[in-house]
Amino acid sequence: MTPLDDLDPPTFQFGRRRRQRRAQREAAERHAEEAELTERGEAPAESEPEIPQFEQPSEGAPEITVSRPGEEGPRVPLWRRLPFARSETGARVVVAIPWVIFAIFIVAVGGPVFMLALVGLGVLGLREFFRMVGAGVAVEIPAYLAMAGMVIAAHYGSTFQILLIFAASFPAIYLFAARRRSLDGVTVSVAVTLLGIAWLGLGLSHAVLLRDLPDHGGALLIDVLVATFVGDTAAYTAGRLFGQRKITPRISPNKTLEGGIGGFIGATMGFWFAGLYQDWLPGIDALLMGMAIAVIAPLGDLFASMIKRDLQVKDTGALFGPHGGLIDRLDAVLFTVVAGYYLSIAFVY
Repeated sequence: MTPLDDLDPPTFQFGRRRRQRRAQREAAERHAEEAELTERGEAPAESEPEIPQFEQPSEGAPEITVSRPGEEGPRVPLWRRLPFARSETGARVVVAIPWVIFAIFIVAVGGPVFMLALVGLGVLGLREFFRMVGAGVAVEIPAYLAMAGMVIAAHYGSTFQILLIFAASFPAIYLFAARRRSLDGVTVSVAVTLLGIAWLGLGLSHAVLLRDLPDHGGALLIDVLVATFVGDTAAYTAGRLFGQRKITPRISPNKTLEGGIGGFIGATMGFWFAGLYQDWLPGIDALLMGMAIAVIAPLGDLFASMIKRDLQVKDTGALFGPHGGLIDRLDAVLFTVVAGYYLSIAFVY
C-alpha cells in the first residue's frame, strides 16, 4: 500500500463544502423561527410559490405563434408560394389566369358544356349569397332547382320557358316554407330566395341565350365580357389616379365620378375594339352597344355593393382568392349579359 492510496480521488466540485454549510445554516435559522412562532401560539406561514410576471408585448412587436407537436399552422395556398405571387398584383394575376382560360374554353365550346358550367357557377353563387344572409334564412332547395331549371331552359327552350320556371318557383317556395316548424321570418325567407333566383338565374340564363344566338353568339358574348372587365379595370385605374368626387358614399365609398368616366370610356372602347375584327358588326352599332354596356355595368357592381353593405360583409366569398367571391367577380356581368342579349337582338338579328 502506497501513501497515495489513502487519498480521495479529485471531484472538481469547488465550493461544495461552502454551499453545504450555507444550507445547514439557513435550515437552522428556519427551524428556530418556526419554534419561536410555535411558542407564541402562531402557525408558521406557508411560503407561497412565486408567480412569474410577464410583460405585455409592445405594439408593433412581432407575434409569436407556438403550435403543439403534430399541429399545423394555417395553410398557405399553393399559388401564394410562387415567387411572383407574393405581391397583391401578382396574386391577382395568378388567380385570374386559370379562370380566364376556363371562361374562354366554355364560351368557345358552347352548347351543353357551357350550359352545365353555368349551372355549376350558379350553384356556387347561390351558396355564397345564402351564406351572406345567414344559415337557414333562405328556402334553398327550390332556389337551386329553379336557378338550374332556368339555365337549362335557356339552352333547350326560350325566354318563355325561363319565365315559366321562374313563375313555378313561387308555389315551390311556398310548399317548402310552409313545412317549417315556425313561420317566424318567413316573409324575409321568401324574399331572399326569390332575390337569389332572379339575380343569378336571370343573369346566367341570359348568358346562355346570348351564347346560343346563331352564327355570332360566342363572339357577342366575348364582346360583352371584354367590355365589362375592361370598363371595370379602367374605372379602378382612373379612380386611383384622378378620383376626387365621390358619387355613392353610402353604397360604395370608393366609387368616384372620375372613375365612372374612365370606366365608361374603357367599356365603350373595349366593345368597339373587339368589334373591329367582326365585319358583320358595323362600327357605329358596336359603339352604341358598348356605350349601353358601359352604363349598365356599374349598376350591377353597385347593386352587389348595396347588398353587401346591408349584410355587413366585405366580400361575398373567397373562391377567387384576392379577387373575392364569385358574385364579386360576376356582379356586373349578371347585368351586362342581359342587356347584351337584347342589344344583340336589336342591332344584329
